[in-house]
Amino acid sequence: MYKQLEKLSLVLSEQNVNELNLFSSFFKEYNDKVNLISNNDVKFLFEKHIFDSLAFNLFYKKYCKTNQVKLLDIGAGGGFPSVPISFIYENIDVIPLDSINKKINFIKEVKEKFNLNNINPICSRVEDLPLSSKSSFDIVTSRAMAELRMIVEYAIPYLKVGGYFVAYKSIKAQEEIENAKNALKILNSKVVDIIEYSLPIDEENKRCLIVIKKEKEVPFSYPRKNGLVKKKPL
Repeated sequence: MYKQLEKLSLVLSEQNVNELNLFSSFFKEYNDKVNLISNNDVKFLFEKHIFDSLAFNLFYKKYCKTNQVKLLDIGAGGGFPSVPISFIYENIDVIPLDSINKKINFIKEVKEKFNLNNINPICSRVEDLPLSSKSSFDIVTSRAMAELRMIVEYAIPYLKVGGYFVAYKSIKAQEEIENAKNALKILNSKVVDIIEYSLPIDEENKRCLIVIKKEKEVPFSYPRKNGLVKKKPL
């Protein structure tokens, strides 16, 4: 199973494999009690969630040139991609962010159970993070959260200038990129890459990482509060 990760230019150590196996078992047991993802998706936990999360490696090998990296995962849900990333990349300080307490509590339990010192989950809405969090992350990720033109307003303000926002999307992402052009212009950012890959499943499985670079600082008024990001997208 894990050999399929070689398609992502990723070869796991024996320790990585053991940890991900234990995490998968723990996730399934926990999900029986607290619904984090659908029962149907649990059947494809590796293919749809762990493998998809670790597609991050396609971005990492190409764009990460420094040893120590600080990453914010917006809308972390049940810990994807943040938890698999924290297992594999010990040099990345991962901040999973979600407004739903039961999901953050799960990630806290994973942190304690597996002694993951490089992951520190926060229960909050992204627009409610303190001002000190802005322009402080090297990478922001988001997976299965919202339309790109909305997510960029949540993500870009928290990046350092020169940092990257990595959005996990379906292969039909081009329309979302077109719709996000105005938001990207306002937020002084641009799409620099679209990295395509396929999930190891039989059904429609095309995915991509949209890589967006922050070129200049943005006003501290972003992201807007009171639901304006969704009500009136840029």
